[in-house]
Amino acid sequence: MRSATPWSTVFDYTLVATGQTLYMVGVSTLIAVLLGTPLGVWLQLTAPGGLRPRPLVHKLVGFVVDLGRSMPFLVLLVLLTSLTRLLLGHTIGPTAAIVPLAVGAIPFVGRLVQNVLSEVHVSVVEAAVTTGASTLRIVRSVLLRESLPALVNAIGVTAIALLGYSAMAGVVGGGGLGDLAVREGYQRFNDRYLWATVVVLAVIATLIQFISNRVARGVDRRRHASV
Repeated sequence: MRSATPWSTVFDYTLVATGQTLYMVGVSTLIAVLLGTPLGVWLQLTAPGGLRPRPLVHKLVGFVVDLGRSMPFLVLLVLLTSLTRLLLGHTIGPTAAIVPLAVGAIPFVGRLVQNVLSEVHVSVVEAAVTTGASTLRIVRSVLLRESLPALVNAIGVTAIALLGYSAMAGVVGGGGLGDLAVREGYQRFNDRYLWATVVVLAVIATLIQFISNRVARGVDRRRHASV
């Protein structure tokens, strides 16, 4: 009968895998936010009733965004293998997994940002327009500022979604907690690794949600004004 893996060994392996997962999720979330936010702003500006309505452009961009959102991540992971190899020279490891993670999250963030911006009350936008403010100023000082708490929560939702995607990326050599769970836990029938990865993933998701909620409350000007 095979002896159980010492918890100290499980801890060491899990610690390394956790670092890889945080690296993948952190970098891919940053890239997705930097590229997805302008995409969401563009969708909102070109929407019917937006500041710069362009129905045809809006429909075309929206179609591409929805197509990207509907793509199963494992399929996207395989499709972007050539792009990942072109950019990095390899397709294995946490850094390689960042490419499909970021690409898959950009349209997700874009649609979230558009939905958040569309909730800004039209009277606030109209007031800014009557003052002669430029489109860029309205976007920066009105749309983004008024919707900042919801945007922070959207970033938290994105990070948690990417946490799950990173676990899937580990199945095909992306490293991290998903790789540890499959390679050491499932394939070698080691329950200690399985439970350790499940607990760590749950803790990380809970911390991300807690932090995003606290930050969102901290930047909510309406909440501070009512105090």
